[in-house]
Amino acid sequence: MLADRRPLPARFLVLGSASPALLRQASESLAGRISLHELSGFSMAEVGAGKLGRLWLRGAFPRSFTSRSDATSYEWRQEFVRTFLERDLPQLGVLVPAPTLGRFWAMLANAHGNVWNGSEFGRAFGVAHTTVGRYLDLLSAAFVVRQLPPWSENLAKRQVKSPKVYVADSGLLHTLLDIRDRAQMVRHPKVGASWEGFGIQAVIDRLGARREECYFWATYAGAELDLLVVRGALRLGFELKRTVAPTVTPSMRIALESLRLKRLHVVHAGHRSADLGRGIRAVALERLLEELEPLP
Repeated sequence: MLADRRPLPARFLVLGSASPALLRQASESLAGRISLHELSGFSMAEVGAGKLGRLWLRGAFPRSFTSRSDATSYEWRQEFVRTFLERDLPQLGVLVPAPTLGRFWAMLANAHGNVWNGSEFGRAFGVAHTTVGRYLDLLSAAFVVRQLPPWSENLAKRQVKSPKVYVADSGLLHTLLDIRDRAQMVRHPKVGASWEGFGIQAVIDRLGARREECYFWATYAGAELDLLVVRGALRLGFELKRTVAPTVTPSMRIALESLRLKRLHVVHAGHRSADLGRGIRAVALERLLEELEPLP
């Protein structure tokens, strides 16, 4: 009623912390009267390429990123995880006990960057795969987990049909894995998967791609693509490699041809960008802002 008054005396900024699937407080339909914007934390464009290391370790939450030390950042994230599970989710109507979701979230951190296997998670919890699937959807709807859906083409290849799962924020991932500083991070077995998820988020932020435009692609024969962005007829592919000297692989060539990509970018941890072959370019993550333009 207040927003409908004419002349309009004010502007209203309504903030939410979960997807509309979880937010059911509205007593009337807002169809045609509401605009939804999905906002991430700090991006590379906001902090600068020179602070990528800190952004990767601490994540994109402002208080975590701007903490005076890695230790205080880690403490803030620990408290965030606890209050998120014990207070925020119950306030959104989630009835799953906090310890159960906490164990599930920690297990998910160890599967970060993997294809979702509900049966395996269900056996670990001693419940049906549909139950752990519901846990996954709850954390995805609360924006702390990203499900990257599979892209399927009409090809003569058996393609993976389950989503890939990522802890949405790299800082929260490191907290769930008990990684407190950069020295621990670079020695951890999940460092490659952590860097992949961080790079995917950086690419999505730079392109301005919507959630429904982002996929991964894989076949049971071994060909795969970490990130496929589709907007209309435009298809862009991205491989994330934590290496300083990326090379073209047979999998990249198969993805480039099978998916009819306009271009395939190999985002890497080195310092230089260069063409690797026809339609394939190596892009240093620190140069992402120079190399990629936002989607039209």
